Amino acid sequence: MSTAPSSTPSSEISTPSEITDETPAPTPTRRGTARDLAQIAVFTGLIAALGLPGALYLGGAAVPITFQTLGVMLAGAVLGARKGFLSVLLLLALVAAGLPLLSGGRGGLGVFVGPSVGYLAGWLLGVAVIGWATARLLPRYRVVPALLWTALGGIVAIYLVGIPVFAAITGTPFGVAVVGATVFLPGDVLKVVVTVLVAKGVHRAWPGLIEHRAWPWARRGAGSAGTTAVDAA
Repeated sequence: MSTAPSSTPSSEISTPSEITDETPAPTPTRRGTARDLAQIAVFTGLIAALGLPGALYLGGAAVPITFQTLGVMLAGAVLGARKGFLSVLLLLALVAAGLPLLSGGRGGLGVFVGPSVGYLAGWLLGVAVIGWATARLLPRYRVVPALLWTALGGIVAIYLVGIPVFAAITGTPFGVAVVGATVFLPGDVLKVVVTVLVAKGVHRAWPGLIEHRAWPWARRGAGSAGTTAVDAA
């Protein structure tokens, strides 16, 4: 008595090795997300810790001189635009919730209606500028361009928001507010230098913290060159 052939073709039967090969490998998304959150939290803590030495008010100025701007610059130069921005935003959110994390033990919503609120908002712009530029300065991270871009973000961008808001809230003439802000310049220039030196060492020791990006004009140049090559062909 003959046995009926199996109705299932042998080609349709998956072997264990085939099943194993077709199983997708686990993605590193969770690991990357956890690492990003940890880095954001660490720099939020760093900015808060730099407020512990207190604030220095010179000549009765309404806006104090603090070390926390150094933490903001470092967040952009080490973490990049997105994570640096989020670390500063998290700090400001905790301050708004009432935690005394700003220099001099300041905290609460009252801080955001005071004369220094423009500088706090300028932190967000400054860290984004520094992080954006750092991603394009890597992997070489030359000191002179890094100094210029860090000064643009850590000084110019912050002052660009802070001075007009300070003048509006206090009723100070804009020119007088600009002159008054020069008291911050020596310390801020020193913070820029420290930031660049620290960031250069960090990126040399741990490459890949910030994904390298091309300058916008470099992309346009490459696109134009490609179009010219196609036309010539």
